[in-house]
Amino acid sequence: MIAIVDYGMGNLGSIKNMLWKIGHTSVITGDPGDLAAAEKLILPGAGAFDRAMENLESRGLVDGLHHEVLEKRKPILGICLGMQLFGQRSEEGVRSGLGWIEAESVRFAFDPDADLRLPHMGWNRIQPQAQQHPLVQDLPEDPRFYFVHSFHVRCARPENVLATASYGFDFHAAIHRDNIWGAQFHPEKSHKYGMRWLRNFAEHS
Repeated sequence: MIAIVDYGMGNLGSIKNMLWKIGHTSVITGDPGDLAAAEKLILPGAGAFDRAMENLESRGLVDGLHHEVLEKRKPILGICLGMQLFGQRSEEGVRSGLGWIEAESVRFAFDPDADLRLPHMGWNRIQPQAQQHPLVQDLPEDPRFYFVHSFHVRCARPENVLATASYGFDFHAAIHRDNIWGAQFHPEKSHKYGMRWLRNFAEHS
């Protein structure tokens, strides 16, 4: 079973529905006991970084997540804000992140002449940087995913970058470290590409 972590941030039902379509059982839960019983975890998220960390802390989920992910080495997939929480900090707020990957989230900063708006919203191609990683296996040709974000993760170590995308410049669109995997985009909104991404997580992580 896959546990989708409910901490009051994000549209969790669409992730559950996509997992159901590809034949995998999941539960939406904020109960640490359910996280302990699950085989894998998904940490979604939409909204502000500090509010997300406050919610995780106030609901008693931070220690449980550390235990499941760092000590039991349970596979976890972060989506959008959920991936940003894997890092150490964000320019969006003042709170520390989970600190699982040496990274920070920064606001897009463009050349003054660039005609680019925020949030970065819509379909965009990704370029896998770790071709043998399970998450990028058997993706449909020319993989495209749906993004909605104004901040992007900047990894300190190149080996943690799983895929990049371009919006004014190349940015880190997916990250990884051992059992910790993250996507800035929304696989649950990305049709056949997202179905394959979630299938890869569910079956090969």
